[in-house]
Amino acid sequence: MTVIYEINTLVWLGELSRRYGRPVTLGEVPEEVWDSLVLPGIDTVWLMGVWERSPAGLRIALSNGELTASFRDALPDVTEADIAGSPYCVRNYVVDPALGGPEGLAAARARLAARGMRLILDYVPNHVAPDHPWLTERPDCLVRGSAEDLARAPGDFIEAGGGIYARGRDPYFPPWPDVVQLNAFSEELRTAAVETLVSIGDQADGVRCDMAMLLMNDIFGKTWGDRAGTAPAEDFWPYVIPRVRARHPDLLFVAEAYWDLEWALQQQGFDHCYDKRLYDRLLHEDADAVRAHLGADPFYQRGLVRFLENHDEPRAAAVFPADRERAAAVTVATLPGATLWHEGQFEGRRVRPPVFLNRRPQEPSDIALRDFYGRLLPAAAAVRRGDWRPLTPVGWPDNDTHRALLAWTWTHPDARHLVVVNDSDHPAQARLSLPWDDLRGRRHRLTDLLDGKVYDRDGDELADSGLFVSLEPWGCHAFEW
Repeated sequence: MTVIYEINTLVWLGELSRRYGRPVTLGEVPEEVWDSLVLPGIDTVWLMGVWERSPAGLRIALSNGELTASFRDALPDVTEADIAGSPYCVRNYVVDPALGGPEGLAAARARLAARGMRLILDYVPNHVAPDHPWLTERPDCLVRGSAEDLARAPGDFIEAGGGIYARGRDPYFPPWPDVVQLNAFSEELRTAAVETLVSIGDQADGVRCDMAMLLMNDIFGKTWGDRAGTAPAEDFWPYVIPRVRARHPDLLFVAEAYWDLEWALQQQGFDHCYDKRLYDRLLHEDADAVRAHLGADPFYQRGLVRFLENHDEPRAAAVFPADRERAAAVTVATLPGATLWHEGQFEGRRVRPPVFLNRRPQEPSDIALRDFYGRLLPAAAAVRRGDWRPLTPVGWPDNDTHRALLAWTWTHPDARHLVVVNDSDHPAQARLSLPWDDLRGRRHRLTDLLDGKVYDRDGDELADSGLFVSLEPWGCHAFEW
């Protein structure tokens, strides 16, 4: 099962350069640094932000008071040299020379492959920078405006590349000031998207598609109306993905997706889609809400990406109290589907730097949290094999704390595992009816992979009454049977 480790490439290389006392680009990362990324279960590295950033977009960002205030909040001693522009304001899908260019990326990919790890990169299907070549070379790829539009709504339109274009947006927020909107209904844009993704597939093993749902016909049509023209009969991703896979059959497609459109995007060709609903329920809701979410079809769940943070979300250590983060981490790490970890998460970083910055503040490492993840990652890698099945905890008339427990099993021909999580701030007890029919007539040894404790249980009692579990607030078990 896919386990992704996201790295902010520009920040990471800057810190390596300071550590080694010399400029470090992608082609010059020391072998011991690549070795340090080989963590249990992790098979994919996402180098976020490798493409050429836009000088025009950077100028717009530097003139935006709200953005510059966010830079100071994250990095109080920020200077203009620390602001590189947004990696999602792409001037060209060519690796930035400052990061080592295409040769450096190829070397990085080879280093990862030698360690059995895949590389994924970003693709931004909804918009480009105002100095992207398409504004002059392929203007029919974009949503155009008029002089009247610009005069009426200067925040919604921009004059660039000799024309007037709509600024990029999603339907629920004001336009992004530094990007220009692509037209998902344009045949030329669809052709160009296939070309771009084939090029990315030449350089990587997978692609993370930013705000992928914005290009779906119904979403795009509601956002742009008549300005986009007539919707094609075929949706955007069913047109694009098969044509890319004709060249790169094994290219991994990951969608940043919201608004309960994950299943639709899976149907349209994506391997995995963000599971933002699970994140929100783990952070804001209770075990009943999480359990309901996990009742969805297992095939659908295998196509989700579980996470507690990424570059768009607050740092987990900043929003989850310590014990609750541990319980949530055990949950996302041991469910079916892909898992996404974010560089700095294991060390307990609390500051989420805006993606415009090439530097972040120094923060002390949370040694206890790092040790916890050091146990969780190998445990999760061992657990997630075979068939997954959610369990229903059972309580007693005078004790309904079982409702706080989440539980599931993984069954493989040569391994059995049971995960139990107390998703609450109070102790909880339950009986768990197990799905295995050969429990009777012998003792069973359960080893908790999270703390090494060993429990021996009678098989007849397990078959008749189920396994009794009792957990402290936010407590967890990851049992190897």
